[in-house]
Amino acid sequence: MYKDIDTEEAKELMDGPDTVIIDVRTPQEWEEGIIPGALKMNIMDQDFTERITELDKDKKYLMVCRSGNRSGKACQYMSSVGFTHLYNLDGGMLDWDGDTE
Repeated sequence: MYKDIDTEEAKELMDGPDTVIIDVRTPQEWEEGIIPGALKMNIMDQDFTERITELDKDKKYLMVCRSGNRSGKACQYMSSVGFTHLYNLDGGMLDWDGDTE
């Protein structure tokens, strides 16, 4: 299970100490701007699932992509391998109005 959240909810979540932001877009998309501090983990990479399993299941994860579709799929996968604190940025970077780097 995961929860779709909007930009305002995401900003509140990001203020917490245990929140990790993961951007699952492609390197080309990252060049257009990324949320500061986000981990870059392209969902299309062959080692994506392996990298996910190395993460701390006790933390909260805010998943981000361009529109919310790929990050939703990433949330579904993470949920299937035991992650319980999952949040999907609904609307993705298209709707994000916060800082980028």
